[in-house]
This record gives sequence, C-alpha cells and structure tokens, in this order.
Amino acid sequence: MRKHIPALTRNALPLLAVIVGLSGLVTAAEPRGPESALPPADDGKLRIIAFGAHPDDCEIRAGGVAAMWAAQGHHVKFVSTTNGDIGHPNMAGGPLAKRRTAEVQEAAKILGIVSEVLDIHDGELMPTLENRRTITRLIRDWQADIVLGPRTNDYHPDHRYTGILVQDAAFMVTVPFFTPDVPPVNKNPVFLYYSDRFQKPNPFKPDIVIAIDDVIDRKLDALLVMESQVEGLWATGGFEGIMTPKSKADKVVRENRQRRFAATADNYREKLTELYGSREGKRVKYAEAFELCEYGSQPTPAELKALFPFFGK
Repeated sequence: MRKHIPALTRNALPLLAVIVGLSGLVTAAEPRGPESALPPADDGKLRIIAFGAHPDDCEIRAGGVAAMWAAQGHHVKFVSTTNGDIGHPNMAGGPLAKRRTAEVQEAAKILGIVSEVLDIHDGELMPTLENRRTITRLIRDWQADIVLGPRTNDYHPDHRYTGILVQDAAFMVTVPFFTPDVPPVNKNPVFLYYSDRFQKPNPFKPDIVIAIDDVIDRKLDALLVMESQVEGLWATGGFEGIMTPKSKADKVVRENRQRRFAATADNYREKLTELYGSREGKRVKYAEAFELCEYGSQPTPAELKALFPFFGK
C-alpha cells in the first residue's frame, strides 16, 4: 500500500530529535498510551485517522464508513482533540472527561477501531504550535493514507480550531524536521472534510458519498453507548418526550439519528447515483459524505473512490 522510508533514515530521526532537543529547539513527543497502539507495518491495508473536537464527533460524522473500513481489515483511529469535560448539563470536570473517554472506547469496540482522547479542556482548544505538533505526530505515527476532520467554518470554536490544526498539518506531516522525533509520512495523505450545513463563506460540496445502510445499526449502537450525550440532548430539548423508560429513550434516539443520516443520503442523492449507478444510488437510505481538502494529496476521482473500497467490482 505504501513505500516506507529506508530503515537507516527511520532509525536516525529519533537520534536527531534527541540531539536537536538538547539544544532546546524541539519538544519531546507526548507519551502514548495503549489506546494509541500502532497498526502493523506493511500489511497492505489502508490507514485512516479521523479528528473530531469532542468525544462523539468522529462517531457521528464517520462511524459508518469507519465500521466498513474496519470490516475489511483496514486500520481506523478516531481522535478527540478535547476531553469533553463541559459537554453535559449536570456534570463537568474530571468525572465527565473520564466518563466520555470510557464511552468512546466502548463505541470503538463496536465499530472495530481504536480511539484516543487528548487531555485538552472542552471549549479551550487553540491552534497553537504545540497542538499543531501533536496533530502532526498523530498523523505520522499512524502513517495515515487518509485523514478526516471538520471544515473550519463552524459555530463551535473547538470544531473550527480542530479543522485549522488538521489543515495546518496537511503539509507539515511531510517536513522531516518539524517533529523529527517521529518519521514523516512517505506520501502526503488524502485529507477530507466531514459534511456540514454551513453556507458561509462556502457551502459543503461532496466529493465522495458512502452508503452506510449495511452498518447503520452498528453505528447507532455506538452512538447509544455515549449515554452522557444522549442525556444532554434530552435535558436541553434536543429530543421530544420523556427519557424514561430507557427502552423508549433509546428508540427515540435511534429514530432521530436515522433521520439525520437519511437526510445526508437525500441531500446528496445526485452524487450517490453518480458513484453507485442510478438504480443502486436511488436505493440508498443512509449515507455519510466527505469533501476533498485541497491541501493534501489530490487523488483523481477513480483514486478517491478506491480509498473507499465499498463499491463492488
């Protein structure tokens, strides 16, 4: 799938990092926990890393396609750039951050992927040099073929700055001495945006739309284990009704989410028929959509479609 840099170069870079680091020019890489274990090298599978601002953003925007990649043996990682510690109407701080981290880890098991939550306060993410290095290291560590993230025009500052940080990394991942403690990628990945509804300064335009009908139940199961977010939606009026009994709540949440992903399919039906053919495209009930970022590698339409190997022969 990829051509790796020579072993001598790969082995030399950490040494260079130590030497340069002694002069104070670079900072050390962050310690990496078991949730960030790297996929095996040179196994011929795609490597995908997705960034979201909060624990549940990636799952909402790309949980379906992640499950589909994982089912084919490809390696998928979700990263939350903040710990979500104010994302609930009745609790906050460390207990909420721990709860939300546990929730996305459980969702990752359902989807067949891995997940990591960065220890940055919810609502306080900034596009700093330190955070740019962190995002760059994560992409390099994963040796990503595909990077997913939000667009930069969004109501929430954490969403916007996650988008900016991922965009900023789209070139820096190829620069060997930006974070010399981690080998650079051998080829700039393909960077893609999640779909959104924002119109200014420019509306979302889909370059690839994926039918997720076969995994919709798995995606919904993953979203339902993030109970802190379900509670928040009920408390703030996001869903109608009463949250008891739980079986009723789960049913309402599933139906609400299904409508959202059905709307994605309807909104981008023309692209679905272009990609799947008229007959199959019209049958798609649920979808996820992505727009190509102009900063990373620029695949042809055929190459882009090959990175989403779900179209059959």
